[in-house]
Amino acid sequence: MEVQKITVSPDVLLTIARLTTLQVEGVSKMSHVPAGVNRLFQRGFGEGVRIELEDGTIYADIYVNLISGVNIRDVSRSIQHSVGRAFSDIVGMQVGRINIHIEDIDYRQPQRSDRE
Repeated sequence: MEVQKITVSPDVLLTIARLTTLQVEGVSKMSHVPAGVNRLFQRGFGEGVRIELEDGTIYADIYVNLISGVNIRDVSRSIQHSVGRAFSDIVGMQVGRINIHIEDIDYRQPQRSDRE
């Protein structure tokens, strides 16, 4: 059998991470990835997500705003678990780490359009 190579675009990984994160209860919306000079010249950045690939392993930083009143630790762990599982199940790649950055707390209830 011939060995085939499959390439997954970093944009696909960004989309998986973003959409999976937004499905976690307690997440209000994605936040912006902090800007830096290097960010202008690199791929792997999307709204609220930074992805790095190293030796076939995914490393992710996810930046979110949470809804007020939620348990920050529980929501963060849920994001880590959900995104890690999505990467493994959808693209079959190994996950190195998923760092969650809570950028703000939203004290109003988000409308559905805010999360999409």
